[in-house]
Amino acid sequence: MATVERFEDLKVWQLAREFCKLIHQFTLNDEFSSDFKLVSQIRASSGSIMDNIAEGFERDGNKEFCQFLSFSKGSCGEARSQLYRALDAGYISKAGFDQAYNQAMEIRKMLSGLMSYLKKSDLKGRKFK
Repeated sequence: MATVERFEDLKVWQLAREFCKLIHQFTLNDEFSSDFKLVSQIRASSGSIMDNIAEGFERDGNKEFCQFLSFSKGSCGEARSQLYRALDAGYISKAGFDQAYNQAMEIRKMLSGLMSYLKKSDLKGRKFK
């Protein structure tokens, strides 16, 4: 794996950002936007995915980074659950749901892979150099 200097270089963070933008677009729909609680929850959980990747990376320790990746993965599951709520309420189409769900599952897979890599790595992080 190439050395990454900034969290913005991580493909998983980039995909999480795209997912967050997609969720935001969904919530601009008139019917969806009137469900203030669900809008707040799904925006928060989708944003938390990318934010936890960034926060964990900036802590400069692989053990802490793994912990924050786990938080991110949890937020990814939360957002997927909220997508079901949006679909069931008729706020998003099945095609929109499938697009977002597939993105979320790709993020989940990438997070799991990165966590596995970090746990097996002998590197401890930049703050331990």
